[in-house]
Amino acid sequence: MGRGSLRWWLLTVSVLFAVLVVGGIAFTTYVIVSNSMQDVAFETTRRVSQAAVAVVRDAVAESEAAADELRLTGDAREHVAATEMGQHVPVLFEHSGITGAEFALYGPDDDLIWFSGAQGLHPDYQAERSKTVQDAVVTRSLSRGGGMVTGLLTDARLGVTVVHTPVRLTGGTMGVLDVTYTPTTEEHVIDAIRMPMLVLAVSAMLVMVLLMQTSMTWVLNLVGDLRKAADSVEAGRLEARLPEGGQNEIGELARSINRLIERLQRRADAQSRFVADASHELATPVAGIRGYTSILRAWGADDVKVRDEAIDAIDRESKRMTRLTSDLLNLLHADQGLRLKTERFDVNVLARERLAATASRYLDKDIEYEGPEDDSLMMLGDAERLEDVLSILLDNAGKYTPEQGVVAVRTSRVRDQVVIEVSDTGRGVPEKDLPRLFDRFYRSDQARAEGEPGFGLGLAIAKSIVESMGGHVSAESVLGEGTTFIVSIPRGRA
Repeated sequence: MGRGSLRWWLLTVSVLFAVLVVGGIAFTTYVIVSNSMQDVAFETTRRVSQAAVAVVRDAVAESEAAADELRLTGDAREHVAATEMGQHVPVLFEHSGITGAEFALYGPDDDLIWFSGAQGLHPDYQAERSKTVQDAVVTRSLSRGGGMVTGLLTDARLGVTVVHTPVRLTGGTMGVLDVTYTPTTEEHVIDAIRMPMLVLAVSAMLVMVLLMQTSMTWVLNLVGDLRKAADSVEAGRLEARLPEGGQNEIGELARSINRLIERLQRRADAQSRFVADASHELATPVAGIRGYTSILRAWGADDVKVRDEAIDAIDRESKRMTRLTSDLLNLLHADQGLRLKTERFDVNVLARERLAATASRYLDKDIEYEGPEDDSLMMLGDAERLEDVLSILLDNAGKYTPEQGVVAVRTSRVRDQVVIEVSDTGRGVPEKDLPRLFDRFYRSDQARAEGEPGFGLGLAIAKSIVESMGGHVSAESVLGEGTTFIVSIPRGRA
């Protein structure tokens, strides 16, 4: 599998797609979980801060009570109260049982009164404390944690949360209580799900790549089968077929291509039969002409009767070849697609004209001809081509109708179609011959046995013309009673 091959590029795309999709889902999940844990940390800090504020209030109350017992006033009272508060706050915090955070109490001048942790380790949030005192509202801060990608691949590092709460100190002054919470528990929760999530993500990537590769291998194998089928068609071997698979788009494509190959095979077979049949039909008059030419050379100079018979026979065979060649050309033109005219004409007038022409050719058989009524039936189409079809069908009817029989043409309009029925009271067509009646060069066994003239091309030509006009032709027959040909052609907007 070279780097320039389609399979290699599809593998690369599938891997990148899997990494982007699954990696994106995993990273998004990690971000959501991290943000949720950060919110949990803020909520924990808020609850601890509320408890810590209550402790400070108790310390302030006890400090002021101690100053009141000494009956001090003014600056002396405030000094004693502040000193007492500085002593009471650590004691009360120690007995309160509040853990998991660090506490810092600042005075009105942002001077540090008490800090529960090591000195110098508490981050400075002077601007936030000033805003807290000025607006008398609780504010919060978040120190920067580790990066999301780093946290996903190594260890989770959430930001340290700080809640700044305004508190009343001794003497009515306002101070700020900072509660700093390090979300160690929340980080442990994230770390607990991080590794399983990474394993699941990698597994999902591998499964996705495997499924995509399996699907693409199936598609590429089908493409390979298509190429092989195309090569077979190009080489003239039409027996190749694609595996059709299930009821899906690929299966439908394979079935469509198989139908196309089958049509090509039928057309190729038909062309082969056409060439073989045409060669066979042409061989008969050619052989006759050559035979009579040999007779002329041998006896024509001495025997006038032999010469005249040979010349008449050569003339008949030549005319037969001319008719056959004309029929073959008409059939070829129909196969290649006729150039149809569009004109408005009366179907009934055309049918009556062709009936009259047929009657003139079969005067000796005393056939009764029945045409359509005098009413008009207008349509848009190629009158000359429809005339050719009627001539073929009526000539066929006149040929096989016995003396004093009946040949009839009936026309009608059915929705947007013009329907023409040509019927006769001839001997009929055996049921087994009906499916092949419009095949090229097909003649029934009875017609061949009785030596009926013709090549078996007329009905095939009529069918090709009708279909080129967007219509349909069929035949119904009862043996011993006659045959009816039914032509249905779009009427157009006549």
